Amino acid sequence: MTQKAFLYTIGIDEAGRGPLAGPVSVGVVGIPTEHQRVVEEMFALLKGRDSKKWSEKKREEWFKKICEARHAGLIVFSGVMVGARTIDEKGIVYAVKSALARGLERLDMNPLHARVVLDGGLHAPAVYEHQETIIKGDEKEMVIAMASIVAKVTRDRHMRTLAEKYPTYGFEIHKGYGTAKHYAAIEEHGICEEHRRSFLKAMNKES
Repeated sequence: MTQKAFLYTIGIDEAGRGPLAGPVSVGVVGIPTEHQRVVEEMFALLKGRDSKKWSEKKREEWFKKICEARHAGLIVFSGVMVGARTIDEKGIVYAVKSALARGLERLDMNPLHARVVLDGGLHAPAVYEHQETIIKGDEKEMVIAMASIVAKVTRDRHMRTLAEKYPTYGFEIHKGYGTAKHYAAIEEHGICEEHRRSFLKAMNKES
C-alpha cells in the first residue's frame, strides 16, 4: 500500500515514564487522510518544537485546539494511563505497551489502512504493519507532537487531581518527578498508594 492509499495517519507518544509517582500516559492521535491538509494548517506551529518544554498553560491551549479539531470531526484521539500498581507489578515497559495498545483500540481504525509514526523507542502492536519509530519524533512529525500534548496534558490533569487527595507531596507542582521537594516529602511522610515502589526501593519506605 502506498502512502497515498493510507486512510489514516496515527501519531503516538508517551509521558511519565520516569516519575516516582503516578501513572504513565500514552497519547494516540489519528488524522484521516481526507483531513490531513486542513489539520496540518491548523497545527503547523507544532512542527519542530518540543512540547514537553512548554509551560502547562501553553500545552493546555494546544490541547483545547486538539479537542476543537476532534469536535469538528477532523481528528480522533485517545489518552490512556496505566497506574503505579501495574508499573510495580509488571514493569514500566509493560505499562507503556498496554496503554499504547488500548489507545489504538479506542481509535477503532483498521491497522492495514493506517500509517503509524511513534516517538523515541515506542512500537505499535505487530498488526500495524506500516509503522515507523522516529527519534525525537515529536519535533519532526506534527501528529506525534499532537500525541505528545495529549499524553502530557492527560497525565498532568490527573496529577493535579491526585494532589487534592494527597496534598502533602506537591504532585500539582512536580507531577510525581523526583525533585528535591518530592524526596523531602517522602522522607517526612513516607509513600502513598500512588508512588511507584519499584522506583523507590533504595529509600526503603512504607506507606
